[in-house]
Amino acid sequence: MKQVELLAPAGDLERLKVTLLYGADAVYVGGSKLGLRANATNFTLEELKEGCTFAHKLGKKVYVTVNIVFHEEDRNDFEEYMKDLVACGIDAVIVSDPYVVEYMVKHYKEVEVHLSTQTSTLNVKAAMFYKELGVKRIVLARELSKEEIKEIIDKTKLDIEVFIHGAMCTCFSGRCALSNYVTNRDANRGGCAQVCRFAFETEDEHKFTMATKDLCMAPFIPDLIEIGVRSFKIEGRMRSLYYLATVVSSYRALIDAYYHHTLDETFKKKHIDILNRVANREVSSQYFFHEADDTDQYYTGRQEISNQDYLGLITGYEEEKKELKLVERNYFKVGDEVEVFTPSGDIYPITISTIYDEDHNSIPVARHPEQVLFIPFIHEVESYSMMRLIRRTK
Repeated sequence: MKQVELLAPAGDLERLKVTLLYGADAVYVGGSKLGLRANATNFTLEELKEGCTFAHKLGKKVYVTVNIVFHEEDRNDFEEYMKDLVACGIDAVIVSDPYVVEYMVKHYKEVEVHLSTQTSTLNVKAAMFYKELGVKRIVLARELSKEEIKEIIDKTKLDIEVFIHGAMCTCFSGRCALSNYVTNRDANRGGCAQVCRFAFETEDEHKFTMATKDLCMAPFIPDLIEIGVRSFKIEGRMRSLYYLATVVSSYRALIDAYYHHTLDETFKKKHIDILNRVANREVSSQYFFHEADDTDQYYTGRQEISNQDYLGLITGYEEEKKELKLVERNYFKVGDEVEVFTPSGDIYPITISTIYDEDHNSIPVARHPEQVLFIPFIHEVESYSMMRLIRRTK
């Protein structure tokens, strides 16, 4: 059985490396233009080439988004830009415009064409239309049930990709104009201002919000694999290194456990708890089992609290002293229960016994983000390992 692909976002070169090291099989990134995350850092051609080289050495893939809704002006220099992208070694382009589909199929047969969720593909006929144009994979609209996804897979035999984790659109995915009207930023050309998450004033001076809860399909990994989904997509090209490492590693563990026949409820709950802690919004399965309703939405009174579990990025190991070297991200202190987790999947729980500053003075509390610190630790771990909070002492 060919295993399902785990596909993760990468807003820059460091995020690309972290997501691949933590278990993603492929990453999707934005180039310097024509993508839907214009406010992300995105990739220069030199960075994209380096990213492709890094991924391919690991036997992994890089997909580039070219999925804006094209106006005529967007076609300026388009052919030269695509030539440059292909020369970097990309494995696929994620597109939404039929013109781009046709152009890539005709001129670059070595690069797969994946149809973006921006096209809102919801039925067999639409999927077959794009298959006949030469599309190899379709990223289905988020607004589909389990039965509808299975029907498209069974009847088209296409390589189907679905979102499994992250933010949802309040409006129908790929069809939102709220940002255009409220902020004059075109959501379908990379400028979405996420107006659906604004708090609006009402006549009675209350706040009204209409934001959608995040998607989380972690409890339903077997369902998705067994109906034939080929790629699991995580949303979040603008998310932090910690968020990406945590989400990717948890889904990697869940997928691997399924194939190894070890995915029991205890293991599943452990990783769902980890995923719930890294997010700052509630989650649901959205349309998978029923039409999304008020239980899948926020209205008034929601709170989005910044996550403080990420304590530090580990940058080295002092073998003689048996100490971790890390760069602090959030407050922690002696006595806190923490765990170190690694790209290879190892997790080490410890209680902080001592904290040393850069001059090796013992300090009781770490309270300065970006400070270099040392923690006694008996295991040598690889770069990009991280430390997170389990339980705070009073």
